[in-house]
Amino acid sequence: MNNNVNNRKGGEKKKNNNNKFLLIYVVVAFLFLYSFSTAKEMLTTKEISYNEFVQMVKDKEVKEVTVDGTALVITPQDSSDMKGKVLYTGNADNPDLIQLLIDNDVQYYPQITKQQSVWMDFIILNVLPLVIMFFVVRFIFNKMSKKMGGGPMGMGGMGKSNAKVYVEKDIKVSFEDVAGQDEAKESLTEIIDFLHNPKRYTEIGAKLPKGALLVGPPGTGKTLIAKAVAGEAKVPFLSVSGSTFVEMFVGMGAAKVRDLFKEAEKMAPCIIFIDEIDSIGKSRDNQMQSNDEREQTLNQLLTEMDGFDTSKGIVILGATNRPEILDKALLRPGRFDRRVIVDRPDLKGRIAILNVHSKDVKMSPEVNLESVAKGTPGAVGADLANIVNEAALRAVRSGRETVIQEDLEEAVEVIIAGKEKKDRILSKKEREVVAFHEVGHALVAGLLEGTDPVHKITIVPRTMGALGYTMQLPEEEKYLVSKEELMNQIMVMLGGRAAEEEVFNLVSTGASNDIERATQTARNMVTIYGMTDNFDMMALESVQNRYLDGRAVRNCSEETSTLVDKEVLSIIRECHQKAREILRENRDLLDKISEYLLEKETIFGDEFFKFVYEKYPELKEKREEEKKSRELENNKKKADEVSEEISEDLQDAKVAQEVIEAVEKEEEDIMKQSSSNDEVILDMDKDKESEEETKED
Repeated sequence: MNNNVNNRKGGEKKKNNNNKFLLIYVVVAFLFLYSFSTAKEMLTTKEISYNEFVQMVKDKEVKEVTVDGTALVITPQDSSDMKGKVLYTGNADNPDLIQLLIDNDVQYYPQITKQQSVWMDFIILNVLPLVIMFFVVRFIFNKMSKKMGGGPMGMGGMGKSNAKVYVEKDIKVSFEDVAGQDEAKESLTEIIDFLHNPKRYTEIGAKLPKGALLVGPPGTGKTLIAKAVAGEAKVPFLSVSGSTFVEMFVGMGAAKVRDLFKEAEKMAPCIIFIDEIDSIGKSRDNQMQSNDEREQTLNQLLTEMDGFDTSKGIVILGATNRPEILDKALLRPGRFDRRVIVDRPDLKGRIAILNVHSKDVKMSPEVNLESVAKGTPGAVGADLANIVNEAALRAVRSGRETVIQEDLEEAVEVIIAGKEKKDRILSKKEREVVAFHEVGHALVAGLLEGTDPVHKITIVPRTMGALGYTMQLPEEEKYLVSKEELMNQIMVMLGGRAAEEEVFNLVSTGASNDIERATQTARNMVTIYGMTDNFDMMALESVQNRYLDGRAVRNCSEETSTLVDKEVLSIIRECHQKAREILRENRDLLDKISEYLLEKETIFGDEFFKFVYEKYPELKEKREEEKKSRELENNKKKADEVSEEISEDLQDAKVAQEVIEAVEKEEEDIMKQSSSNDEVILDMDKDKESEEETKED
């Protein structure tokens, strides 16, 4: 009832405001028209005496004369000093005037009785210009208001929230459309349940979390999850970006926050989603870079979050990829009570995401999405969606009606290394250097333990600058990496340069990216992972912007930095020497595989390992045993999952059977009770009949 009253009052207020502005428009238009007419009349007309008029006629300075009521309207000749003006004088009813005008070749137009009425003249001459001017002024003001932020004269709408409102029927997203984020969905299920059944929680005394902060790297699906929550809860969804609150004028951002929460109260229960909340929620600790407008907006947001009642069913969802810079007051319990991590998906999550994005794409039955997921470690949902779309585009370009496995693998390579650069022609010497460089990477990776298997080696140039590349695909998801494995990774990175040195005694620019990555890995080993004896487990750097670039910030002195550089150099040197030793010992393999690569330009993992296993058959046996054990473990996991599902189904069936039996038993009891009641009624009827018979006797 109160909401209806408020809405009615709000509607009446809005109507009154519209009427007020309409009146302003009319007054302004009238004044403008009146001023224009007055100015025009003053500049283009002039009153002269009748004697002056007669003299001008005699001097042949008059072109034409028109009778307009009691006045004579005079148009001067082009040669006259009065050229361009309209002159007028009184009509003296001179009988000789017409003859005078004829004698001097002046055009004379006597007064004609008009057919239309006085009202028509009034409308055409006065009302119609006013109406036209009104619409012109209104059009100009509307354009100005849109540019200035909405509202009349561009100022009334600056404090209005420009949140996009999605009603229940407009939200087509549910949790079925969100894959690979099971933990995040589980954390938000409680909020959905509260919006569905608030009574269950209020009866026990529980309060709904006021807000949940979605944190994660770009492209992981934070906005999608927020929409899915609204779609599952079947409530309105108010979406707004944090940057829209930052205005030119101080106080406008705070006004927008107030208006946003007023709108939410009218639409409750609903969900408010503030994307990129870090743009207004930055910490206020640093006084050197204070921003009054941003601080006022943040203060207003904090006040509003404290002020609204959670029982009304208003939930605030925020999304950011920079949680470390948010103000502590924003993150405390009672404001954003929960932090939901929306991280990069694992292998299982990537498979689920690929299945979601490929359901509307015509896929070949031979397509193996699991292999694509294995080849994209670290990819987020947006990346995987792009891969599927790129594969579909490639299928269309090739004239196929379905997407095949080759399209998906090529799409992965396009996103990683770029498209094939067909116009880049390398010399014979450069092709050889590139071939030995790439085989150097692959050979070191194939002969070391704990490295990812080689999937593909190519010397076809790519648009992102790579003259060739070696692709390694992990066989399983890894969450912990040992020091030995990191050292092996550095050796693989430096294997390309080591091959150039061993074969050609050459140092080229082709290893620049390898050197950069190897140095960064070695530095992380020293400063972050604590994998050196000299510094033990001392943290020398800390990672900032974990969900963005993940840059490390130094936390040590200049002297310590010098020692760190020495440690990094020592690791690089050791790995470089070991890589050269491996290639020196296997020079025959290096030459043989490189020649094969120069011939084929692209070789796959099976072809590469055929050469390696010819020389090291024991390595093949070892890899096959590892593969078998891994498959057995995976099969055991799958069997456990299936048995768990079966047991759950059996348990559900058992519970259902018990419920059915209980219902049937209850029905039997009811039937027995009803039959006994009927017998009692019959006995009572018999007793009544016997009593009546005795009375008659």
